[in-house]
Formats: sequence, structure tokens, C-alpha cells
Amino acid sequence: MSNLWDLSHIQPRTEVVLAGETIPEQFWNAVRDRGPDVWLRQKDLGIWRSWTWTQVGEAVREIAGGLLALGFARGDTASILSNTLVEWVLADLAVLSCSGVSNGIYPTDAPEQVQYLCEDSRTTVLFVEDEEQLDKALEVRARLPRLAKIVVFDMEGLRDLRDEGVLGLDALRAMGRAYNAQHPGEVDARVRATRPEDLAILVYTSGTTGKPKGAMHSHAGLVYTVRGYNTLIARDQHDECMCFLPLCHIAERMGGEYFSLYTGARLNFVENPETVPENVREIAPTVFTAVPRVWEKFYSGVMIGLKESSRLQQGAYRWAIGVGTEVAERVLAGQPVPGGLKARFRLAYWLVLANVRKLIGIDRARFLVTGAAPISPELVKWYLALGVPMLEVWGMTETCGAATGVPAARMKPGSIGPAAGYNEVRIEPATGEILVRGPNVFMGYLNQPEKTRETIDADGWLHTGDVGVQDPDGYLRITDRMKDIIITAGGKNITPSELENELKFSPYITDAVVIGDRRPYLVAIVMIDQENVEKYAQDHDVPFSNYASLTRAPEVLELVQAEVDKVNAKFARVEQIKKFFLLDRQLTAEDEELTPTMKLKRKLVEKKYAEQIEAMYR
Repeated sequence: MSNLWDLSHIQPRTEVVLAGETIPEQFWNAVRDRGPDVWLRQKDLGIWRSWTWTQVGEAVREIAGGLLALGFARGDTASILSNTLVEWVLADLAVLSCSGVSNGIYPTDAPEQVQYLCEDSRTTVLFVEDEEQLDKALEVRARLPRLAKIVVFDMEGLRDLRDEGVLGLDALRAMGRAYNAQHPGEVDARVRATRPEDLAILVYTSGTTGKPKGAMHSHAGLVYTVRGYNTLIARDQHDECMCFLPLCHIAERMGGEYFSLYTGARLNFVENPETVPENVREIAPTVFTAVPRVWEKFYSGVMIGLKESSRLQQGAYRWAIGVGTEVAERVLAGQPVPGGLKARFRLAYWLVLANVRKLIGIDRARFLVTGAAPISPELVKWYLALGVPMLEVWGMTETCGAATGVPAARMKPGSIGPAAGYNEVRIEPATGEILVRGPNVFMGYLNQPEKTRETIDADGWLHTGDVGVQDPDGYLRITDRMKDIIITAGGKNITPSELENELKFSPYITDAVVIGDRRPYLVAIVMIDQENVEKYAQDHDVPFSNYASLTRAPEVLELVQAEVDKVNAKFARVEQIKKFFLLDRQLTAEDEELTPTMKLKRKLVEKKYAEQIEAMYR
């Protein structure tokens, strides 16, 4: 049990824990120093398979040798089109060990997007996960003259494929073993030839307003930032972490793969996105980083479960969470926790709160990290009442991930914390825009110098597009994106994210987009939580045949209206949501309306559902 009044187990570490000035140099030092220790774990056919540092090194060396056998040159780009798998990490580290550039492509991308990303990045080798992803690559291969080879991780269903341009990962590794036997020092020579200032990875940003932009990060920037992370949210070789967000997103690439490489923390891969709740309980991570959508889903699951429990259980929960909240409030206020309250908290923990934490899978968690989107302060306080500090970080692709973070010693729910010690952050007085400067800021956008100049000014300040305020302690709070701030027809400035976060706190609402710019009042597009609303309908004998009919049921509309009313009660009249409509289909990561981190794309949603929005203003 972690004691909220003693957070000494979350201490920043300022010393360098792994030598190396490039990612491949760090990796091979880790293989040498940690050889027999387990680094990666992945569930396959119901059984967890472990990879030691030595085994990972062997696989990476063979893949790198295979790439060299294919003629992969220094500075060449390889792209990875796959879900989050161990093989993703192996391919990434092999490319970097060849002094190449590694680029990730979302597995949900369409063939046309795959073509653009390969073309823009000048990809010569494309790693794909399986037959499904291979089909995308083959569809556009003829339009990619630079693409020399496609490597498939999983050849199931492709045994009879005869294509000189395609080979399996096992075949590439066999080529690598033969090449390395003939050229035993070549991979090591490539690692030594890699310079800190060399381009290491490309991370393409969302293309909702034009083509995606390839953010360039050097080895020096990656190494500098990953060392900085340990001064913000320290880990060590005793920690168990989960890897489940897309590895082509900066959050998992830095906070998962590279940070784990640096610290030695064990990295556990989930089976697939649908099994995250089950895998969390199996892994019981000691440090858990996720996006708000995940934290909201866990909370709503507990709330729905409570409604099915007995009156005694409900009463015990109310008492226990009340004690936890009392402790949390004192901790947040920087006040000492009296002995009597500590004793009550321990009792509440053993009777109730420990079971809630086990239900979620955070019973061993030293702390939780949330980022990539705004989160409700009330949700942060709820996890704190369970006895687990939740630390919010903020950053973006261009800042190499986290640029600010809430320290465990002084948490402020609703704040993204002060600037991380490894970069500067300031507010532009005229616009309120948050600016960042430091060695973690990216090199610029690939092939787009004009966009780079628009984003990084002459003094090296990155213009983030986020608007915020700073309190006297230096803690920042995001008010919204500059482009998302609503100015109503009456001239009132409104930050929609505050309302949206409150709506998403409901167990029946997964996401929401609030609209009202230059309009007489606010309206909302709401996506319901299918599982919880279906259960509500079943419990209350509400007839429905599918998801669409569920969203049209009068009882469901009344249910959501009640949730909207609760939120409206917290805001001034001009800031209240007057009408809403429910999306009539369940969106997944493959739908264009959602980002890879499962956020609704505001501009796209507004455009796609313009007719329904206009109807709410008639």
C-alpha cells in the first residue's frame, strides 16, 4: 500500500543511469550491462514470452545485418506499419543501429496515406505486421520507386507468396546471420558512425488540416529528453510498465520504448487494444502511463459495477472513498495527515480501496501518468483518493513528448505542472500562447521549411498553439487550443475543453465536442459509452436492436440530458450547453473522426456533422 502522505518512492533522478550519446549506443550498452535481465514481455497464444536484453540484442543484430545485406545505407529511411508489438521495437532499434532513420506509420492508415508517408520520408525498406498491412503496401508499391523491400513480421497466410520484393522477418534475420558472419564488425561500425546530431526518427503529426508533417528528432534530442524524463517521472529496473499506445506516436515511443531502454524498466506488451483492461490486471504495472480515455473507462467501469453491488457494499465504498478524499485533500493542500486519519485510511484501503485498485489493475502502481489530452481534475482526485498519485504531463510531438509535469511532492489537479527542468516554458503576453525552448525541441518538419519557420521563431521558441495561464508557483494550466477557443455571438470567450472534460467524467459519455463559435448558444456532439449505456438500457427494459437504435431511444436521450444538466449546473448560463445530439455509430481508431489517441477531431467532426449541428440552431 502506498501512503499518500509519504511520496518518497517517487523521487526524481538526476544522475545519468545509462551511458551513450545516441539511441543505438545506449541500447548496446544496456545489452552489455543488463544481458540476462528480462526487458520485454509479450503474450502469445495465452502465454507470456520474455525477452532478455541479450535475446533482444541478438534479434536486433540479425535484423540490422539483414538490412545491411539489402544495401541499407547510412541515412536511409525504414518505415514500420504495425500495431504495438515486440517486433516493432526490434525493427526500430535495428534501423537505428544501421545509422538509419526510423519512421512509424499507424496501422489504421489507408493505402493512400501509407503511400504519402513512404514517399515523403523516402522510405527504402517497409516493415509491415501481417497480411492485412502487406496488402496496403502492395496496393501502392508501384508508385514508390524508392521502396526496395517489404519485410513482414507475421507470415501466417503468406507461406505460398512468391514475390522478390517481399520477405518474412525470419528470412531477414537468416540473411543477417549470414551477413554478420562474413562482416562481423559492420553493425558495430555503423553504431559508432552514428553522430548525436544525426536525424534518428520521424514522427508524423495529424493531417486533419492538410498533409501530415514529419517532425524530425535527432539522437541528441532523444537522449537529452529521455535523461530529462528521469528527473520528472523516475523509473528503474524494478518497475513494470505497459506498452499499448501506438509506437509511432511520440508518447509511447519516448515514454515507453526509449525511456524503458534508458532506465531498464520492464516493458509489457498487451495482446491487442481490446484486451487492455484484462492485461492491466495481469501485469499490475508499477508505473502506468495512459491517455484520459483509458482513465475515464476504468472509472466508469467501477461506477457501473457499484450500481450492481449490494447496499452494504455501496455504503462501504462511500465511506472508504470519503476517507480517501479527506486524505487526498490534505495532501493537495500541503497539510499534514493526522494519525487518526492515517489509521482510517489504512482500514479503508484494506476493506475497500485495495479491491477497487485490483479491479482496475493498479494495485501495485507507485504512480500513474496521464497526458496527450486534457483530463478532468475530479478524475485525478478520484485516483488520488484510491491512494495512487496521478501526475499530469503535457507536451507534443515537437517537444519530444513531455515539456511540463506535475511533481509528486506538490500536485495540483487541473494543472499540467511547471516547466520540466530540461526546457524553458513561457506564456506569450499578447496571445496567451504557450512557448517552449530547449534541446528537446525538434529539428523541424521534413521537406517543409516554411512550416518550420512558422512554428519555431528566430529566438528558438516553439509556438505550440496551446493557450494557457501560469500561477505564482509557475504551474501552468491549459485553457484550450488557440484555434478551438469559442467566441459566442454575444462576445463571450469560452474554452470548450473544460465543458468536454466534465462531460467525459460521466460513465455514459465517452467523448464530446462542444460547438458555439459565433453562435447564440453552445451545443454538443456526444459519443456515448456503448457498454455502459447498453447495460443501462438492459437494466431499465429499454428496447434497442443495435447501436444506432440505442442512440435514438428516448430513455437514453433523457439519460444523457441528465448528465448534461449536471455539467451545466457548474457553469454560468452563457457557458451552458443548450442542445446536443448523439453520434449514431460507435467509432474506433480506424475511423477518421478519431485520433490515434482516441480523441474526437474537432474540425473534422464539425465539418462532417454540419447538417446535424445546423439543425440544433434552427
